[in-house]
Amino acid sequence: MRFQPARKRPLRQASLRESDRRVPEPLLAARKRRGGRPVQVVRSRVIIDAMRAFVLGLPLLVGFATTSVAVAAEMPLFDAHLHYSHDTRDVLPPKTAIEILRKAGVRQALISSSNDDGTQALYAEAPDIVIPELRPYRVRGDISTWVRDESVIPYVEGRLKRYRYVAIGEFHVYGADADLPVPRRMVQLAREHKIFIHIHSDADAVERVFRQDPGARVLWAHAGFDSPTRVREMLLKHQNLWCDLAWRTDHAPEGRLSPEWRPLFLELPDRFMVGTDTPSPQRWYFVEEHARLARMWLSALPRDVAERIAYRNGEAVFGPLAASLKNK
Repeated sequence: MRFQPARKRPLRQASLRESDRRVPEPLLAARKRRGGRPVQVVRSRVIIDAMRAFVLGLPLLVGFATTSVAVAAEMPLFDAHLHYSHDTRDVLPPKTAIEILRKAGVRQALISSSNDDGTQALYAEAPDIVIPELRPYRVRGDISTWVRDESVIPYVEGRLKRYRYVAIGEFHVYGADADLPVPRRMVQLAREHKIFIHIHSDADAVERVFRQDPGARVLWAHAGFDSPTRVREMLLKHQNLWCDLAWRTDHAPEGRLSPEWRPLFLELPDRFMVGTDTPSPQRWYFVEEHARLARMWLSALPRDVAERIAYRNGEAVFGPLAASLKNK
């Protein structure tokens, strides 16, 4: 007996009434508004309309994104934390260092060095970019000993008599060491010369500086490597306290703005500055990459907030003092 393949039976067309029972009420209503056309047609038209709207709007979205990237790339920077110390100066001439800053789009930069001759060399090369501050270190090794080395005091006093600066620092001090005679003298000298203090410290040392001089103006290096919650507490408590964001990445890992830091930048946009930190010669070749990453995360903020952190805060805080240096 020959095997006879079963004939394919035609699919039964569902009646309008049967299909109605399977259609959700909103789609059924849509069908009735469209003259009873099948729901598949309604869905297709919805999809087609959505695709058409997306395609028509795509050039606008691309244009907006392209514009945002271009604007971010053009944003100048005020770098609030750079060093040009003796070991760097030996391998990186002042002219080359300034070329690096210009290429990175750094319009102005706070620069201190161990010893101060490096800062003076850069300032002579580009007084339009370099804003000098006085570090109390003769060599970088002084970082661990300077708070108890009273020979630091005549060194700093002598440089203040010879040159002009906008700040004393960046110097390292923690906790109760801020009350030792040498750090205390730095606070007194900053008050006498009406300049800022740039301090690498914990919150305790910052508090002690303000107890010594309630009118002190302090730039807190690296925002103390502290949490956004603690940084916010300090900024709200001390109106003359600003933070640089050098050498920390938790606020913007790989150039992506952290959701933990974003609210603080929006709440207190006038209190932060970007910074690179170049304690070694090798870090100078990171300046351009740091600038790129900074512009990346800044582009995630409203334009006015991004501009303040990028350069306007630095210019507003240090600009008047920097201008006065050229008149003396």
